[in-house]
Amino acid sequence: MPITRVGLVAKTGLDAAAGALAELAGWLEARDVHAVFETETATLAGLPPGRRTVSRDDLPSSCDLIVLLGGDGTFIGMADRIAESGADVPIVGVNFGSLGFLTEITLPELYQTLESVLSGTAQIDERMMLRSRTLRGGAVHADRLALNDVVITKGALSRIIDLAVAIGERPVMRVRADGLIIASPTGSTAYNLAAGGPILHPEVDALLLTPIAPHMLTNRPIVIPASSEVRVRPARKDSDEEVFLTIDGQSGHALQSDDEICITRAARPLRLVRASTRTYFDVLRQKLKWSER
Repeated sequence: MPITRVGLVAKTGLDAAAGALAELAGWLEARDVHAVFETETATLAGLPPGRRTVSRDDLPSSCDLIVLLGGDGTFIGMADRIAESGADVPIVGVNFGSLGFLTEITLPELYQTLESVLSGTAQIDERMMLRSRTLRGGAVHADRLALNDVVITKGALSRIIDLAVAIGERPVMRVRADGLIIASPTGSTAYNLAAGGPILHPEVDALLLTPIAPHMLTNRPIVIPASSEVRVRPARKDSDEEVFLTIDGQSGHALQSDDEICITRAARPLRLVRASTRTYFDVLRQKLKWSER
């Protein structure tokens, strides 16, 4: 499908991106590609009043490609919006600052990357998304999509929490810990990595279950098939115990004692445009400082 509309979105308040946005819009228009500005981004770029803009929620359905300027947090927020919209629009993440795990394209690489996208030669990865449903009283209380992870944690003043984990109808483990991370391969380098979980290459078809600060030495991270349906139930003994579910670190809700959380692979992956100048392992080496003394 030819790309005729490119959505432009930047991290809120990223003044350093203002000049790059104006230059990018001109570059696109010179190639008969319409630049679709997200509303806050248009203000940041100093666009004159009267030009039509769209909200972040509506951007995925208003363009054929999204170019995002910012960091991994901004990227994740837009990725979740793309997934929730049902759009199949690829995204280019341009990092302002140090190289990101997701926003791995640098500003000097941007136009070369866009040329390859417009010509149909770009490298596009398909990244697994997660679907999380909270069932309450037999009905769906919340239904969300995530790129990185679904995290179940204790409240600020809670003691450790007790979670019963199953795959389908088969019990897997009882987790006594500060929480539990259910991560995708993309999310393996996020909270999962900080909690001691392994790194999974994005092409590995698997999910990760990683306890957070487990209080039993037998609770260890486990890698399971991506086709699995993970079911988690809070096993509370104290009615005052607070348990929360968080999606990609950006949204969530409190859980009740009879809730059940079901996590599966989402029906549609995220399409991520990769830099042609480096591999996934190059990104890991740069971010994690491998081989440095």
